[in-house]
Amino acid sequence: MTTRKHYWLMKSEPDAFSIDNLKKVGTEPWNGVRNYQARNFMRAMQVGDGVLFYHSNCKEPGIVGTATVASAAYPDDTQFNPKSDYYDPKSTREEPRWSLVDVKFERKLKRTITLDEIKQHADDLGEGFALIQRGTRLSVLPVTAAQWKFLLSLE
Repeated sequence: MTTRKHYWLMKSEPDAFSIDNLKKVGTEPWNGVRNYQARNFMRAMQVGDGVLFYHSNCKEPGIVGTATVASAAYPDDTQFNPKSDYYDPKSTREEPRWSLVDVKFERKLKRTITLDEIKQHADDLGEGFALIQRGTRLSVLPVTAAQWKFLLSLE
C-alpha cells in the first residue's frame, strides 16, 4: 500500500532561519512551533512530503524554495530546555506537547513568489488557500497538489 504524497507550506523568518541556512545545513529539525493546529499538521506529515519554504515577517514575504519532509514527527527537545525560548514547563518527556519534523533542502527558487503575487492569483488557487485567508497566521499550512503545481508554475 502506498500513501499519497502531501504538500505543505512552512514559514520561517529569514532573520531566524532562511532558505540559505537550510541549503547550508542540508537538513534541519523544524523546531519551536507552538501552535496546536500547526503542530497537528506536522504530526500528519510523512517522509517525502513536499514543502514550500516561505519567508515571513520580512520586507518581501513569499515562497523562496522547496524542501522535503525528511522524518516522521517526533518530540521537539526545545520544550524541555528551561533556557530555550520554546520551553514549555507543562510538557514532559512522558507526555510531550510539541512535535517537529526534519526538513531537507531541495532547491532555491529562481525568484521569490511574493505574497502580493500569490494574492493576485486567489481565484486560481481556489477557495480555502489558508495563506491568503484573513486572520490565518499559522506557520505550517496544508497545500493541495493543484495549489503546489500552480504556485511553482509562477516561478
